[in-house]
Amino acid sequence: MFIDYAKIYVKAGKGGDGAVAFRREKYVPKGGPAGGNGGKGGDVIFVADSNLGTLLDFKYNRKYIAEDGQPGGNSLKDGRNGKDIIIKVPVGTIIKDEETGMVLCDLNENGKQFVAAKGGKGGKGNSNFATPTNQTPRYAEKGKAGEEKNVILELKLIADVGLVGFPNAGKSTLISAVSAARPKIADYPFTTLEPNLGIVRYKEYDSFTIADIPGIIEGAHEGKGLGLKFLRHIERTKILLIMVEAISDDYQRDFDILLKELKNYSKTLAAKKKIFGISKADLLTHDQIEKVKSLTLNNHKEKIIVFSAVSGYGIDELLDTLWKELKD
Repeated sequence: MFIDYAKIYVKAGKGGDGAVAFRREKYVPKGGPAGGNGGKGGDVIFVADSNLGTLLDFKYNRKYIAEDGQPGGNSLKDGRNGKDIIIKVPVGTIIKDEETGMVLCDLNENGKQFVAAKGGKGGKGNSNFATPTNQTPRYAEKGKAGEEKNVILELKLIADVGLVGFPNAGKSTLISAVSAARPKIADYPFTTLEPNLGIVRYKEYDSFTIADIPGIIEGAHEGKGLGLKFLRHIERTKILLIMVEAISDDYQRDFDILLKELKNYSKTLAAKKKIFGISKADLLTHDQIEKVKSLTLNNHKEKIIVFSAVSGYGIDELLDTLWKELKD
């Protein structure tokens, strides 16, 4: 199951209390203070792990509490530090503070770490407070409380190319044709209920990643259909392939609707590089394909690539164009 949103509670460990103790050696009649310091509380640390691809674990475990530091002991013995708790998340996970909505960290690289809650400082033992005028202090510090907060985890796929189009535009078929990904494919709306990520082998030694995003419908930015839930996944892509199927009765209208949804959701998306494609060319005759190739969309100067993932027509041209744009 693909889960890309979770809300969890994290709490760092409390620092251990400092100790109040005195030396009790047999031949030291007036032993001085000997209370040790408390240990530091454990931190809550997030780590990006490229082996993970979903936030599913956080659906069942919503509380993460690090270990408390141990109190100080006699004979100047310091308490043990609390163990940190390590939380592994997929690369591309954004951590937000639930209360403020502020982004705390973007774990966009494998191995990147973020301390979400710092453990409390251990209290000082009474040995730290001895002075010439107070040689036997009978007090020590309490350990400090660890940080705690509710955080929101949002996963955004990281891909070179994001496929954008209406349901049944042929996105799943395309990604299955050019990569090893095998998304569910059927002739009804919203076949794709979760994003799919594939690796495209280009020529002999090169490759790039491509993401199949669930279909967008008009009004997606307002929460209609599935678009709002998955639009975040194309925010990280370098290039957008805007796809309209060949049997559309108005290419200009369909392209405009898709671009409007992107713009209304995020200005960042609207500013990304875009390639325009007409999919399912196998449903057209040769003459119809030539006619489509000669089209000039009113608001878009970019070349339109006509292709079919089923027959393979135009796929080489499409991949060449994507690769060129990625390298520019």
